[in-house]
Amino acid sequence: MQMLTHTISLPRDSPSTPPELDEGDTHTHTHTHACAGPQHGRVVAALSGCLDRQEDTGIRGHTDTRLDAGRRHRTQVHTIHSGISGKSQVLFAVVFTARYLDLFTNYISLYNTCMKVVYIACSFTTVWMIYSKFKATYDGNHDTFRVEFLVVPTAVLAFLVNHDFTPLEILWTFSIYLESVAILPQLFMVSKTGEAETITSHYLFALGVYRTLYLFNWIWRYHFEGFFDLIAIVAGLVQTVLYCDFFYLYITKVLKGKKLSLPA
Repeated sequence: MQMLTHTISLPRDSPSTPPELDEGDTHTHTHTHACAGPQHGRVVAALSGCLDRQEDTGIRGHTDTRLDAGRRHRTQVHTIHSGISGKSQVLFAVVFTARYLDLFTNYISLYNTCMKVVYIACSFTTVWMIYSKFKATYDGNHDTFRVEFLVVPTAVLAFLVNHDFTPLEILWTFSIYLESVAILPQLFMVSKTGEAETITSHYLFALGVYRTLYLFNWIWRYHFEGFFDLIAIVAGLVQTVLYCDFFYLYITKVLKGKKLSLPA
């Protein structure tokens, strides 16, 4: 305080504005502002408090935004995965594994080999994601179809009706029979819930179209190559018939922007 008194004490004839300080007076001027009194301290404190409040508000706002985004993401993940039947995906993995075991014995082309690997890898990756990574969103309470009622009869039928009684041929025939009914757990799950999310409906429609296109492939091959496989054609027709009711609901509801729901 003694320094403050010494610094601001000016002669009566001195001008109200002090002259510019030279380099040696800079230290004194700094201390003068540092000890400018309680009013200056209150202003600094008020500004500091305002900045703290703004920073705190910004942090809370940013945190709330991230939490809201996290909730929306979890809701979207739950919506996307809760309507998918894990049992149908397991059956598809079995189908492609049994069908493409000739990967190790018969080489046709690089494209053919790569596609077989992709089919098998994607099938098991999907199963892993449903039962492991997104297990919390898997709706096992409604995915209750007894898959043994599909696997056992198709396996027995493959032993009885096939083109050649060899292990690979029996496995191929089994995969054809099983694929024709592998979608039943998914359709059964939709029937239990009474509705399906739009993205699940698109997925089911894509599966149905994929199999329906095989019919055109068989027609083409029969017309131009004379190739005719009764087992594959009958199995494909069965699978297409299973989709007919779903196709009708998809066209009359989903394509019109409505949610797919089964009639009461």
